Amino acid sequence: MPKKILIVEDDRFLRELISKKLDAEEEYNIVQAVDGESAIKKIGEEDPDLVLLDLILPGIDGFEVLSRVKNNPELMDTPVVILSNLGQKEEVDKGLELGAIDFLIKAHFTPGEIIKKIKKVLKEQVDGGENKETEENEEE
Repeated sequence: MPKKILIVEDDRFLRELISKKLDAEEEYNIVQAVDGESAIKKIGEEDPDLVLLDLILPGIDGFEVLSRVKNNPELMDTPVVILSNLGQKEEVDKGLELGAIDFLIKAHFTPGEIIKKIKKVLKEQVDGGENKETEENEEE
């Protein structure tokens, strides 16, 4: 079953570039949002396996989206990776403290590297759960 990825990015070129690269691989189902309001709505409706979240968005910014998602019991387990031009230590720390599992600075990664990172995160999410169960069974 394909993994569902929600890309929240107001820059049309980057959003479509990442979508096309992921879409080329049959293992992903891509959903897109261009602002904070639609991101929150789609996270609730689509139940994505991963959210790739920009911080500078029209209306509600990415920090607020992340905060609302992580404070909602129905959405809080949704993995979020921040992809932003913001990259000061304070911003990275804030994103991670709010619950993002990773923070990618756009200028430091090519689209291909972003895709590799998404694959790695999704694999860790799946393998992490399986390994945890295995470890618990071994302890009994």
